[in-house]
Amino acid sequence: MKELIQQKLIEIEKSFKVKILYAVESGSRAWGFPSKDSDYDVRFIYVHQPEWYLSIDPQGVGKKRDVIEVPINDLLDISGWEITKALRLFRKSNPPLLEWMRSDIIYYQAYSFIDQMRALEPQVFYSNATLYHYLNMAKNNYRDYLQGSEVKSKKYFYVLRPILACKWIEENQTVPPISFHELMSEMLPAGDLKDEIELLLKRKIEGDELVLEPRIERINNFLESEIIRLEAYIKTISVEIEDPTKKLDELFRNVLKEVWEAKDR
Repeated sequence: MKELIQQKLIEIEKSFKVKILYAVESGSRAWGFPSKDSDYDVRFIYVHQPEWYLSIDPQGVGKKRDVIEVPINDLLDISGWEITKALRLFRKSNPPLLEWMRSDIIYYQAYSFIDQMRALEPQVFYSNATLYHYLNMAKNNYRDYLQGSEVKSKKYFYVLRPILACKWIEENQTVPPISFHELMSEMLPAGDLKDEIELLLKRKIEGDELVLEPRIERINNFLESEIIRLEAYIKTISVEIEDPTKKLDELFRNVLKEVWEAKDR
């Protein structure tokens, strides 16, 4: 599958006349709890040639789209963000982008782009924005999937993971790991709750359907109490960071020069 994905990335570069800088797996495979029928969610960041940026119309407007989306099939979901779009979202501590930067499943990496981003991350990370993102994700998924007397058990992971990410941020004030296993190891003490989650995770990874089953009260009670607690906590914090725009502009210009001067040699 990796070879097929890399071939698709080469085709995208040729079709759109861009250079891909970084491509990774996202979603359940990157999080560590894929199902047997999980597709591949490939996400990438790319840069256009300099002439594309030197025009009177800004990127992202009209025909100058700042995303590339490949038609989705049952196996592959591939899409990417143009570099300036990615850096604007990085400036806002966009959680999906921060997760891409932590994915252990890397399909392609070129030039110094991702290393420069990682070096700037401590100056860009805004815990408030990231907490709000994960807490809202947990609340929405809990409301939509885990309220009935019977629930789709696999949906527990789409609430547990953002809750544990919130707990990580609260405790460490850093970007949480992408791995659910690492979050669970660090954020949950040994005991009945952890045992119950580990059993459910084992069933999911081994291919159990995890269709409608009686709700797991111990997990539901934990999630409900954490949502209430985190909602209160988030109202008490206020974080200010220095505007990183100048450094991100410099990063963009450096990468543009690095990529296309190298291509001309």
